[in-house]
Amino acid sequence: MIRQPSRHCTVELQALPARIGSARRIVSAQLRYWRLEALIDPAALGVTELLANVHRHARPSKQCTLELCVLLDQLTVSVHDRDPRLPLVRAAGTWETCGRGLALIAALSESWGVRPEAAGKVVWFTLPALAQAPEEVRRVPACWDTPWEPAPTAADLRARIRSTKVG
Repeated sequence: MIRQPSRHCTVELQALPARIGSARRIVSAQLRYWRLEALIDPAALGVTELLANVHRHARPSKQCTLELCVLLDQLTVSVHDRDPRLPLVRAAGTWETCGRGLALIAALSESWGVRPEAAGKVVWFTLPALAQAPEEVRRVPACWDTPWEPAPTAADLRARIRSTKVG
């Protein structure tokens, strides 16, 4: 049984450094609209890495399609570019300062992959679309005599950060 209808968003763009911030804002706004605020940070980070890879490596064009799809409690984020060459994954433990974007995506996602297509390739990753709002998730107490308390919400954490004075 499907608990909710599928949700889908597609954006065509040039993977240029000046456009990556806009793509992150679009992803954030769309996830807020779908009430998936808990996925904004990992999805935006993954999108940044995928678009940066298109910018650095895709030939001959930087034109790509960013796609978000929620189906059956799973968010799939994918980027289609026109370069048929498949990406190489570098080990996360190397001393190089770049080239570890796919290792980062593997670490932050539930699953990820690459599939060749007739006109290029698609690199994708998935995140669990939580059925429960983050505010409702409870944490286990440090010791058994301590009563359970709700985990701090993202808004609580942001408020704590704002109230901390630097300097």
